[in-house]
Amino acid sequence: MFAKSQKVLEKVLEVICCKQDCCDCFQANKTKPQLKPDIQHTFRESLSRLDSTGSNTDSVRSYRERHDSDNSRTDSVSSSSFVSGDYKHYKCTPVIDMKPIEFWAANRESVQPKPKRRLPSESEISIENLQRDLYDNEPVDEPCLTDEQKLAQYQLGQLHFGLQYEVSSKVLVVKIIEAKDLPPPFSLDENKQDMAHSNPYCKISLLPDQKNSQQTTVQRKSQCPMWNEYFMYEISYKEVHMRTLEVIVKDFDKYSRHCIIGRVLLPLSNVNLIKGGHMWKPLSPGNTERQDLGEILLSLNYLPSAGRLNIDVMKAKQLLQTDLVGGSDPFVKITLVHFEKPIKTKKTSCKKNTLDPVFNESVSFNLTPQQLDNTSLVVSAWDHNSKSRDEFVGRVVIGKYGSGPHEFTHWNRMLQSQRCPVAQWHSLRTRQDCDQVSPASIAVP
Repeated sequence: MFAKSQKVLEKVLEVICCKQDCCDCFQANKTKPQLKPDIQHTFRESLSRLDSTGSNTDSVRSYRERHDSDNSRTDSVSSSSFVSGDYKHYKCTPVIDMKPIEFWAANRESVQPKPKRRLPSESEISIENLQRDLYDNEPVDEPCLTDEQKLAQYQLGQLHFGLQYEVSSKVLVVKIIEAKDLPPPFSLDENKQDMAHSNPYCKISLLPDQKNSQQTTVQRKSQCPMWNEYFMYEISYKEVHMRTLEVIVKDFDKYSRHCIIGRVLLPLSNVNLIKGGHMWKPLSPGNTERQDLGEILLSLNYLPSAGRLNIDVMKAKQLLQTDLVGGSDPFVKITLVHFEKPIKTKKTSCKKNTLDPVFNESVSFNLTPQQLDNTSLVVSAWDHNSKSRDEFVGRVVIGKYGSGPHEFTHWNRMLQSQRCPVAQWHSLRTRQDCDQVSPASIAVP
């Protein structure tokens, strides 16, 4: 058996020569064609394995099969991996450059890290910064009562009105026709002068917007007033379905605040506005704490080089009506207060018979930058009466002793942007409300 294996090995050596001086067949086979060096390496490894395991004919057959597979792989690898004349065995693994491909590298922008959001501290959070107007404007859901139940429970009377939407002009037309069975004044306000008769009028709004309210005329001494007045609102058909019609019936009083008799809330999404029509609705109790004295648009501008403070009184709207018949004759007074001492007062011209006056007038005061830090402006709206004393409408205080957060904001914006006018709307307040929060208001009668 051993002799047979020895003959097989000799034949293999005769066929495959390593072309080195390690065997006697080197000189004899010098003239034979040479094989590829990578194939000879594979055979040398295979022979060493055959010697260590006492190979037989089956192992030689498997060796030839491995040789064929190795030969196919070796031909696919570049022969440059071998050095000429040196046939030492080593593995040749191709190296592939796997660098990432960058597209549009030239136009790549540097991304800045997002700054962390600074949360306000506890000292910066105050109840005085709460804007109550943002919450008061939301319509309050009424109890789920039918019209008959509301009429029987509240007994505040009924309102007759009509609605129609004009598609061509994109205008909502509201017609206030009449009211009936309004309660007597003594049941609503004990301080009213006339306890037997009311002086009703209506204020119309499309909630949540109360800035563009309109109102009817005042009907004297009537519990069943007749108006037949039209009011128009320019609004898209898609947006009008998201609004709620609010009609507030008030009782006019020249010597006290106007008392709310009742109101009607009607979501317009439940109404066929294209077809339109008239309807009767019972009055429900309104918010008695809400006072609408009107708004005024002011612009502030300080010139430090000239030492001059300019106040532009631009316009006002929805002022409280103080005359029973017709509109008011409003004008504006502006008083400069240093600390708690009034220094000078200036006023605008008087606008006749209107609740939405447009002034576009400017007043100025000479102030040094040091005086500006301790200065307040008391802006008051008045109704002129030729035969009696002027009627107070409302006021607002801006400056060191401001009457609210909006007034402080306007003053600070003016200080931060000197030489540039800063305009802002302000809601008028009663004298009592301003006196409670502003010493400057107390100093001005």
